[in-house]
Amino acid sequence: MARNRGRALLAAVVGGLGLVAVAASHAAPDTVSLLKVRLGGDGAETRVVIDLDKSASVKVVSDGAADRRVVVMMPGVDAPDGLQGAGRGVVKAWVVDEVQGQARLQMDLTADAKVKRRFLLPPADGVEHYRYVIDVAAAPGASLTKAQATAAAPALRTKFLPAKTAPLPLKKVVVIDAGHGGKDVGASGAHGYEKDINLGAALALKARLEKTGRYKVVMTRNSDVYVPLETRVRIAQRADADLFISLHSDSGPTTNLKGASVYTLSDKASRRSTQFVSKDDWFMKASLAGDQGVRDILFDLTQRATRNRSAVFAQTLLSNIEGEAPLLRRSHRDAGLVVLLAPDVPAVLLEMGFVNNPEDEARLRDPASRARFMDAVGDAIDDHFGNALKVAAR
Repeated sequence: MARNRGRALLAAVVGGLGLVAVAASHAAPDTVSLLKVRLGGDGAETRVVIDLDKSASVKVVSDGAADRRVVVMMPGVDAPDGLQGAGRGVVKAWVVDEVQGQARLQMDLTADAKVKRRFLLPPADGVEHYRYVIDVAAAPGASLTKAQATAAAPALRTKFLPAKTAPLPLKKVVVIDAGHGGKDVGASGAHGYEKDINLGAALALKARLEKTGRYKVVMTRNSDVYVPLETRVRIAQRADADLFISLHSDSGPTTNLKGASVYTLSDKASRRSTQFVSKDDWFMKASLAGDQGVRDILFDLTQRATRNRSAVFAQTLLSNIEGEAPLLRRSHRDAGLVVLLAPDVPAVLLEMGFVNNPEDEARLRDPASRARFMDAVGDAIDDHFGNALKVAAR
């Protein structure tokens, strides 16, 4: 009897260990992090590189041949929120999201093409992470020219997909620029510097936009650091921004002036935008070369489109903030400010009030008032992208 009890106990222990072993063997593996997605190549063949911190199993569930969309599933891979891009070569646009606990990479193609090869590269030659490589090749006769393949100009974002396939759900990219910073303190008020007010407002607007899940927000600065004006423009261009908004606090010759105003690029400053033509933007480059008359016409067309979108947003912005802040009598102004010069990014500069006016400064420094103000700015951004086809009527 004792022997039977002993055998039963031993069986239970062994069985228990077996269960532990099975449980351990089925334990969830360490999460793999997707670091970034990189693209290279041209209109004949484009290489997509997925950088991963560990080895991962990747499955191509759609190679693009059927509907010009490549879909890649990555079980156990964690990806940053809002990871997306405008594409290059055969790839028109790409976005990473999460589906049923898996990271999913989707790529829209600019022409008939499909996945040609794919493979995993382990860390080597100074590279410390894994790389999953996907080569997408255009069908014979369907490839773009090299110049076209490297283009990423927003003005030429034509939808090439068949009607049955909806465009990828790319989030709108909004770049928020907190004016001044670091050694550049901006204007002075009775209770501090403009740079701090601008950063507080920028962070509040960022929180407002990200709460909706509709936007990818890029900041030109997140702390009290100095960022050159030209760098701020380049940040917006590299982010392929749909909108750039620079937040500032004005200062007047007397303490009586108060109220907000919005600046957009002036006609006279338009030609200065040529310094911000992207090196990969073949359309803009073409407009700056060749016959002077043709060059001026092409560049002017692009500038007009961008300035028109900027003017539309300025109107929407003013109508939304009017209830949260007093407005200057001439509240929509134009100027040749550097941060407004990107020829391919709609941009405005919002002067939120006068930092040397006691009422405006108190409003801008109060967290509750600032939050309501930035909510109104966020509402304007929502309205703007909800009415993208509206024509400016300045």
